[in-house]
Amino acid sequence: MNIQLFRVIRPSCVRSANRTKCKTLMLLTATTVLATLPISVGLSAQQFTTIDVPGATATFALSTNPPGDIVGDYQDSRGNSHGFLLRKGKFTTIDVPGATHTEAIGINPSGDIVGFYNDSSGNTHGFLLTKGKFTTVDFPGALGTLAFGINPQGEIVGLYFDSSGNGHGFLLSNGTFTTIDVPGATFTAAESITPQGGVVGFYDDSSGNPHGFLLRK
Repeated sequence: MNIQLFRVIRPSCVRSANRTKCKTLMLLTATTVLATLPISVGLSAQQFTTIDVPGATATFALSTNPPGDIVGDYQDSRGNSHGFLLRKGKFTTIDVPGATHTEAIGINPSGDIVGFYNDSSGNTHGFLLTKGKFTTVDFPGALGTLAFGINPQGEIVGLYFDSSGNGHGFLLSNGTFTTIDVPGATFTAAESITPQGGVVGFYDDSSGNPHGFLLRK
């Protein structure tokens, strides 16, 4: 396994709208890559802190904010996925009511959390969790929506699948959705957004090769 394989695995995982198995592969790939790289003198094992949700069989920490809150998802003993928030040493499970699968992906400085969930019919929706209240994030007319990032202004970016199953990035700002498509791309996903509105993500070109992108406001 190498870094190129790592880059190839991730887009295919996102397209499935269920990244649990893929993230396991990603973790193994990244571990393999790191094991082959020379160790820097400036790094120390004491700088690393393992994050495991109690009782979980797998834990994925995905985002953190300036206050140090951490969000991600975990698998329970039955293989079900739940989101989590780690704040001041305390874990809180994040489950959208009625969902069969929840993942918390991004968090902003105010503690607003975004992610996605599968409903009882297997449909995928984005969500925003603000002060204990869930709001569904669905791009109009989409087959599925996943929210990945949120900035201090509350702008949300992510991925949606159109009626033909094609993946597009999106920006949700002040209640208005905007599609983000890199010109010539066959697939685009918006992953994160800065306070200034800069968006980063990745796309597939016409040959199926993945590339990162930065979209400045």
